[in-house]
Amino acid sequence: MSAGLFALLDDVATIAKLAAASVDDIGAAAGKATAKAAGVVVDDTAVTPQYVHGLAAERELPIIRKIAVGSIRNKLLIILPVALLLSQFVDWLITPILMIGGTYLAFEGVEKVLEWFHRGEEKHDVPVVEIGPDAERSMIAGAVRTDLILSTEIMVIALNEVADQGFWLRAGALVAVAVAITVVVYGVVALIVKMDDIGLRLAQRASRLSQRVGLALVAAMPRLLAVVSVVGTVAMLWVGGHILLVGADELGWHPPYELVHHLEEEVHHAVAGIGATLGWLVNTFFSAVAGLVVGAVVVAVVHVLPFRRGAH
Repeated sequence: MSAGLFALLDDVATIAKLAAASVDDIGAAAGKATAKAAGVVVDDTAVTPQYVHGLAAERELPIIRKIAVGSIRNKLLIILPVALLLSQFVDWLITPILMIGGTYLAFEGVEKVLEWFHRGEEKHDVPVVEIGPDAERSMIAGAVRTDLILSTEIMVIALNEVADQGFWLRAGALVAVAVAITVVVYGVVALIVKMDDIGLRLAQRASRLSQRVGLALVAAMPRLLAVVSVVGTVAMLWVGGHILLVGADELGWHPPYELVHHLEEEVHHAVAGIGATLGWLVNTFFSAVAGLVVGAVVVAVVHVLPFRRGAH
């Protein structure tokens, strides 16, 4: 009896170890995939606060929550099943789909760069709070649709990083990425859009230190959004260009990627200590240049075609 019990406990311990190892594997795969999708994450974080512009303060967090719920539905109920089916049965499609997404990122990045040169143009956007609840629902639907595009890029990039793993590890990693990315993005968005409210409350306190911190927060919000926007744009060009370089290499066109990789290795080995960092910067720079060039071509083609892009 005791021998059977010890054998059972040993089996349970073995299963527990295997489960822990699987969790570790999923965590490692999810971490690797999330890091690769960082450029799209930054862009998602930069885009979303625009949707609560003009909302009453008490409506900001409920709206962000609704968009976040729509985002997690996009990832888990639409994108995840399709991505897993592709990776299981037609994995050769992943690279072309990834390159289409990279081209879209490069296109969006160039569009944002062009917007920097038109900041002085007068805008006539009407705050949602002045239009009514119907416009608010329409705005949420538009935000969720935009999130579907960005989430697709995140999940496909993540999938590409774990494509050589087993089915269940891929599934677990993608679920982890979906949840982690959604929590981080919309948590940061909520913090950003409430920063001015937090600042105002601190500024109303009697403490001079609280007042200074509060006023600093209020003053910092526009600058923070500007920095996030710039970083997001650069990240889109970098990630998009890198996807295109690697994808072209995998599909048989080797010279562009080999040139960038050669330059990266040269810098890496030429400078002691910080060579790896400088090499990564070289790769990032030329990836961003590739994204800028491809994006500029796509923008030129789109503007020549007999239709105009709608608003984001």
